[in-house]
Amino acid sequence: MKLLNKTFTLASVLVVGVLVFFAGQMFYQSKIVDQQITDQITVSGEGKAYVKPDIALVNLGVTTQGNTTADVIKRNTEKMNVVIKAVKDQGVEEKDIQTTNYSLSPLYNWTEAAGRVFQGYTLDQSLSVKIRDFTKVGTILQQAVAGGANLTSNLQFTLEDPEKARQEAREKAIKVAKEKAQNLAEASGIKLGKIVNVYENYAYPMYDSRALGMGGAAPESAPAPVIQPGQTEIDVTINLVYRIN
Repeated sequence: MKLLNKTFTLASVLVVGVLVFFAGQMFYQSKIVDQQITDQITVSGEGKAYVKPDIALVNLGVTTQGNTTADVIKRNTEKMNVVIKAVKDQGVEEKDIQTTNYSLSPLYNWTEAAGRVFQGYTLDQSLSVKIRDFTKVGTILQQAVAGGANLTSNLQFTLEDPEKARQEAREKAIKVAKEKAQNLAEASGIKLGKIVNVYENYAYPMYDSRALGMGGAAPESAPAPVIQPGQTEIDVTINLVYRIN
């Protein structure tokens, strides 16, 4: 019985010791975290780069309605083939033309007398076209609509590879952040240590974008729209984390 009591007492002491050890470790780690947090400051800087875009993107579509799926598919395909040929005739390569939507669905109309009435079928087909020669943007839009494109939208000017401009904006943001940190240190009397972390936030290019909203087939004699590419904005925000000595 005495041996059992001694064993129980020893086990209790060990359990208490382990709990005290882990409590001490948790307290120690908490103090370290608090120390790290209070011994650091974070400053941010924003940098922007303005560059001339090098590609234009536009969506061209054909929508066709008919009584049967065969009729709708046939007529829609014929129109889209004309549109694609018109685009290629302006020098756009096949790699820069991509089908982004092909949707065939039944078409209904609703009336109070009969409720939902079947009207036939509608087929929507869309292309994303990448245009590299800006002098031909207006002509491509004109010829595509003349060829049967009755859905044109989302004209965007952007960069095919924005990394060079992003690096320029990044360098500006880092410079601004460092100057801000130095001014803050001088004003507050703290002494900056080394940079211990860097965070980057990148804003996607600001497109010069508009919905063209052309509907129906336009006559070939209609003038080509005048398109202005403007410039593209690259925005980078850098957060620098300094240790305070």
